[in-house]
Amino acid sequence: MAAERNIEQAGKMKQSLDSEGRGLQYEENLLWEKKRNDEPAVDLEPLRHIPLRTGQDERGNIGLPQVSEPQVVRHFVRLSTWNYSIDHGFFPLGSCTMKHNPRINEKLARLPGLAHIHPFQPEQTVQGALELMYNLQNYLAELTALPAVCLSPAAGAHGELAGMMTIRRAHEAKGNTQKKIVLIPDSAHGTNPATAVMCGYDVRTISTKETGRLTVAAFKEALTMTDPNGADIAGMMVTNPNTCGLFETEILDIADLLHEAGGYFYCDGANFNALVGKIRPGDFGVDVMHINLHKTFSTPHGGGGPGSGPICVTEELAPYQPVPVVVKIAGGYHLQTQDDQPESLGKMRGFHGQFGMHIRALSYMLSHGSDGLQEVAEGAVLNANYILSQLQDVYHVPYEGPCMHECMITDKLQKGESKEDDVTTLDIAKTLTEYGFHPMTVYFPLVLPGTMLIEPTETESKDSIDRFIGVMRHVADEVKAGNTDQFHEFPLSTPRRRLDEVKAARQPVLRWSEDMAQL
Repeated sequence: MAAERNIEQAGKMKQSLDSEGRGLQYEENLLWEKKRNDEPAVDLEPLRHIPLRTGQDERGNIGLPQVSEPQVVRHFVRLSTWNYSIDHGFFPLGSCTMKHNPRINEKLARLPGLAHIHPFQPEQTVQGALELMYNLQNYLAELTALPAVCLSPAAGAHGELAGMMTIRRAHEAKGNTQKKIVLIPDSAHGTNPATAVMCGYDVRTISTKETGRLTVAAFKEALTMTDPNGADIAGMMVTNPNTCGLFETEILDIADLLHEAGGYFYCDGANFNALVGKIRPGDFGVDVMHINLHKTFSTPHGGGGPGSGPICVTEELAPYQPVPVVVKIAGGYHLQTQDDQPESLGKMRGFHGQFGMHIRALSYMLSHGSDGLQEVAEGAVLNANYILSQLQDVYHVPYEGPCMHECMITDKLQKGESKEDDVTTLDIAKTLTEYGFHPMTVYFPLVLPGTMLIEPTETESKDSIDRFIGVMRHVADEVKAGNTDQFHEFPLSTPRRRLDEVKAARQPVLRWSEDMAQL
C-alpha cells in the first residue's frame, strides 16, 4: 500500500510541475535474453569445399545471440534513450559545466578541408589548420592575459599535468631543488593533489572550511609551516572561482605572498566560464592555467571522447611549456618542436592536440564575440544565483554571499531526529531522477557533509530552472510536513530501482550467464 500511495503522489507531483519526463520509459533486456534460435538474424549455408586461407582452425559457435534484425534495431534504439544528455534536458552537474553545444560548431568541425587532414601531412599542406590553431592560441592568451599557449594537452587533467610539469621544469632549470611542496585548498578538485604528487611534489592542504574561501591568514600558516620564508614551496594550485562556487576575494594578496617566496601560481581553469570576458586570470597573479574547452567554449564533454585542455603561461614560463606550439613565420605558420625550444619539457602526447575541439572552440568564440562571451559568464552567474535565492530559505546554505556560476547547498535541514526520518542528499538525488531531472553533483566538494553542487549554465531557460526549483522545494516541503518515507523509495518509475551502490562498486558483476536470466 505504501508503494502504491507513493506512486500516486509522484504522479500528482509530476502533473502539477509539468515535468519534462518521468524516469526512463523502456525496460530493455540483454540481447542474449531475447535470443530465438528459430529466428536468426543471418541464415547462410556453410561454404563447402572451400579451404580456410587464414591457417586457423574452423570456427565453431562463437556465442552470438540469434535475434532478428528488428530486435537488434529496437534493442539499440531503446538503449540509446537511456543515455541522458544535455540534449534531453536540464543537466545541473556542479563542477562539470554541461553546456549546450551549438550545432554550428559541429558543422564547421566537419568541413572536409578540416576534418580530412592528417597530422603527418607536410606543414605547407595544412597552413589553414595551423592558422586556425594560431588564432585560437592568441584568443586564449588575450582572454587569460597569459601570452604563451600550448594546445596539445588532451583533457583537463592532462592540462593540469602539463601546467605542473612546466612549473617543475622551470624550478629545475633554476636549480630550485629545495622546492618540494605544493599548497592546495581542501576544496580543490581531486585531480589537483593527484597531479602534484605525480610531478614528485608533497601536498600541503590549506583549510577553507570556515568561509569556503582562501584567507591570507590560512595561506600564511601553510606557506611558513616548515620554513619561515616559504623557501620550500614550489607553488600552489587554486581554482578560482573555487569548487564551492565562490570567488577567491583575497587572491591578489595571496598571489603576492606566493611570488615573494619564489613559488608559481597554478590556476585550475575548470571554472573559467564564470570569468571569461570579465576578468583575466593573469591580472590576479596566475602564472599558468589550463582551460577545459568543454566547460568554457562549448566543445563536447565527457563520455570518453576527445577532450582538450590547453595551457596558458606567463612569458617567464613560456620556454618551459610543452611543444608543439604554432608560431607565425615569414610566409606562413610553423609547429615549433623541441629543436626550436630546447628548454621545453618536451611533448606531452602524440601529434598536436584534439584538432576538432580547437575548431569548435574557435567557432564558439567567433560566433559570440567579446561582448557575447561576457554575456555567457553573466548568464551563468545569474542563473546560479537565481537558484540559490529560491532555495536558500528551505535548504542549508553554508557560506554567505552570492555565488558565481554554481551554488552549493547541503541536506542539513532535511536531517530528522532519527535515522528513519532523515532525507539525505542521496534521497534528494533519487527523487530528482523520479521526476525526470538529472541530479546535481552530490557529496562534492568534500569540505562539508551532504553537499549538493548545482550548476545551471547560461543556456538554461528560466522555465526549465523553475521546474527544477519546484521539485527541490517540493522535497523540502514534504520533509518539513513529516512525509519522509516516500523519499527512501524513489525512484519508482525507472527501469532500475535503488541499487546497493556500495556493493555494485565493490563487487561488480561483469559477465552475464544463462543462470542470471532466472534471477
